[in-house]
Amino acid sequence: MAPTPATASDATSRLDDLYDVASAEPIVEDDAFLERVVADAELPVLLAALAAALGDTSILRADLRPPLTPIDTQPHPHGGMSAAQQEAARALALSALATVRDKGITEVGLLPDETVRAILAFLSAGQESWIPMLKHELDLAADKGGRPSWSFAEVAAGRDFPVLIVGAGVAGIAAAHRYAQAGVPITVIDANSAVGGTWAKNTYPGVRLDTPTFGYSYSFAQRGDWPHQFAQGGEILDYLRDVAERAGIADRIEFSTRLTRLRWDETDARWEATTRGPDGAEQVRRFAAVVSALGQLDRPHIPDFAGQELFTGVTMHSQEWDHSVDLTGRRVAVIGTGASAYQIVPAIVDDVAALTVFQRSAPWMLPAPNYHHQVSDGFRWLQRKVPHYAQWYRLWVILTGIPGRAHTVTAEPGWTGAPLSISRKNQELREHLVARLERQFGSEPELLAHVIPSYPPGAKRMLRDNEVWAAALLADKSTLVTAGIERFTERGIVDASGVEHEVDVVVFATGFKPSDYLEGVEVVGRHGTEIHDFWDGDTRAHNGVTVPGFPNLFLVYGPNVGGVVAGSLHFMLERAVEYSLDAVHEVLRRGAAAIDVRREALDRFVAWVDEGNRRMAWGQPYVHTWYQNRHGRVSQIWPYTNVEYFDSTAAVTESDHEFL
Repeated sequence: MAPTPATASDATSRLDDLYDVASAEPIVEDDAFLERVVADAELPVLLAALAAALGDTSILRADLRPPLTPIDTQPHPHGGMSAAQQEAARALALSALATVRDKGITEVGLLPDETVRAILAFLSAGQESWIPMLKHELDLAADKGGRPSWSFAEVAAGRDFPVLIVGAGVAGIAAAHRYAQAGVPITVIDANSAVGGTWAKNTYPGVRLDTPTFGYSYSFAQRGDWPHQFAQGGEILDYLRDVAERAGIADRIEFSTRLTRLRWDETDARWEATTRGPDGAEQVRRFAAVVSALGQLDRPHIPDFAGQELFTGVTMHSQEWDHSVDLTGRRVAVIGTGASAYQIVPAIVDDVAALTVFQRSAPWMLPAPNYHHQVSDGFRWLQRKVPHYAQWYRLWVILTGIPGRAHTVTAEPGWTGAPLSISRKNQELREHLVARLERQFGSEPELLAHVIPSYPPGAKRMLRDNEVWAAALLADKSTLVTAGIERFTERGIVDASGVEHEVDVVVFATGFKPSDYLEGVEVVGRHGTEIHDFWDGDTRAHNGVTVPGFPNLFLVYGPNVGGVVAGSLHFMLERAVEYSLDAVHEVLRRGAAAIDVRREALDRFVAWVDEGNRRMAWGQPYVHTWYQNRHGRVSQIWPYTNVEYFDSTAAVTESDHEFL
């Protein structure tokens, strides 16, 4: 398929949002109804939405600014507003909501910058440095900034500059949409048979988000009618496929097509890409640039257990769930207690005859009583009736996630509580979470001893606890094994204490190979250097995007940009896409062939990131997690906020690059 130029699919849209709803439903309910709605609403969000709808920021009184008290475990309602603040805010909101009703206001357009700044200052407790980043997420800001401000036709009309985008998951969809908006000729390939990436592959029982739904969406596709507070996997998959359709890219993807090799032709300044199609045949094509959106947690990891080949039952990895296998009345073993196991075990425990969970290390769990809840009726009403309420709510989720829980996992120099905690605040968090475990498992002291982690909270990803995990492990049919696995047998698994556990089905919830970026793809850059040889097991990229010696190759959601206690995944990957597109723009504007980041720029960026990671729980020398590569360096995680990444990717600095 030849790459074809594309125009912005939403060129006629009011806003840079594929889910833009121009008009809300009129409010017809009486004051008593409105009072009930206001009583249950998130007040800062409602005040912001009403100020925007009325064009009146006077209701955003300085004495009612939410203080944004730091989040230790759960977000504080209303951003930590006091009871007195809440009472005054409800009165203002009720009056403003009645005014919206009485004036018949159902629409709001782009806001004046002074209005935008006033609202964002109110929501952010006066954090002026956050405002540029927040505008990136705000539909109603005239300078929202995600959509490219230039077009290929204007900058490089007639130039042959085809771009290959690899992947059609969360990152690939973002890349395809933004490049298409700029009219850059693109070819999109994906090794899978349909759109969705990890959400198309992970269909195991119980699969869902472990981050709030409204924070897990694109700035250019702000769906407002999500049904669950933490979306189910199928809901996310439907969303991704719908976004691809709305963006006009779904029909342009070459599915079941895998990238196997890239070779930089220094003479022609082109990437020679070898792909393998659905029939197994290889094809060699040439591209001016390549955007890799292959993902981070995509390659299943199954440990090499002795005797695995002897087992006569069924085995499956969590990402390769076999739905033809009925677990009803079967004896099932789940190996692992990470994020996928944490969802699978409660989802299957009622159906199986016996459940054996093999644990290497216990997970820390944050309280989330609403983990399986639907959004409230009051929220649904506000989403339908108050213009852009859901979009303001999404912004609020992202805003409160800027600092997130980083303060709870930042190490304190000289702290003596290691290796169980890394600071006074971290120790307080530990004690709080242990107390929850003691309450849940107190009836089983032996089990309790095994479910209290022996590492600091935050050193590994913390899971969401609505107590179904404890209920599953406490069930009479469940057994928790902590002795380790010695070997497999024909009938089951022998643990390190010599006990054989007979099972019919083994589920490997053993995670992925996140450090192996571009796994399975040979990438030969300038001077014949292969990228994996350059990395030598320590993946590094400037801004997580570019690698010296590999011109016009851009990684989306590459090394060191993953967030675990703060920030938004979609924001990070969108910024990476926009940064890559800015680089392409610079190449085209200058009439150059390619752009290559300098080694000193990479080294400076890596040193800065490493300095930040050394201050965090996951960066302590006694902590060992998948966040680290085989050299012991944290190569996965971003230790700062979304604001720092926004600033870092604000421009393609000329002195950091060589133009070819």
